[in-house]
Amino acid sequence: MRIVSMALITALGLSVTACGSTTANRSVYSERQPVVTKSNFVMDLSAGNGGLSASEQNRLSGWFDALELGYGDRVSIDDPSYSASAGAKAAVENIVASYGLLISETAPVTEGNISPGLMRVVVTRSSASVPGCPDYSHRSHTDFQARTSANYGCGTNSTLAAMIANPEDLVRGESADGEDQTHASKAIRAYRDKKVGGQ
Repeated sequence: MRIVSMALITALGLSVTACGSTTANRSVYSERQPVVTKSNFVMDLSAGNGGLSASEQNRLSGWFDALELGYGDRVSIDDPSYSASAGAKAAVENIVASYGLLISETAPVTEGNISPGLMRVVVTRSSASVPGCPDYSHRSHTDFQARTSANYGCGTNSTLAAMIANPEDLVRGESADGEDQTHASKAIRAYRDKKVGGQ
C-alpha cells in the first residue's frame, strides 16, 4: 500500500511538471519581444494663397505643445489637391524646425477627406511595449529540461522599450548614409595604435 501511494504521488508530480510549462524554448532568446505601434495625429489648416495666417500658426504651435512634439516623432504635410501655397508649407516647416525636427517627404494615409483649400499636418508617433510582460504564471515551476520560462527576458526587453528614444530604431535601426566611417573610427584606431608606456 505504501509503495502504491508513493508511485501515485510520483506520477502526479510528473504530470504536474509536464503540464506546468507550455513552452519549449531551450535557447537564450526571450519569447516576449518589443512590439512597435504607430499612431497618426492630424490637424487641418486653412492654407490659402497668402500663406498661413498668424492665427493658424498659433493653433498649430499649440497643437504641437499639447502633443509634446519631440524626437522620434515624424511630421509630414498632406496636400493632395496642391492647394496650399509654398509660403504656407514654409511656415509649417519653420514651426516644426523650432521643435528640432524636419518635415518628412511622404505623408501616411489618414482617414477622412481633405477639403479644398485645407492642408493637413500629420504627426506620426511610434511607441514600443512588450505585451504579456511580466509573466509569473510559472513562477513556482521547476523545469528539468533546460527550458527558459515565459518571463525570461521580460525585464530587459521592457526596459529597452521604455528607454529607447526612437522606437522606429527597433524595427530598422539608424541609417549610416552620408557618415564617414573613416572619421568615426579614428578614435578607436588611435587607441589601438597607442604605444604602451611604462618603466
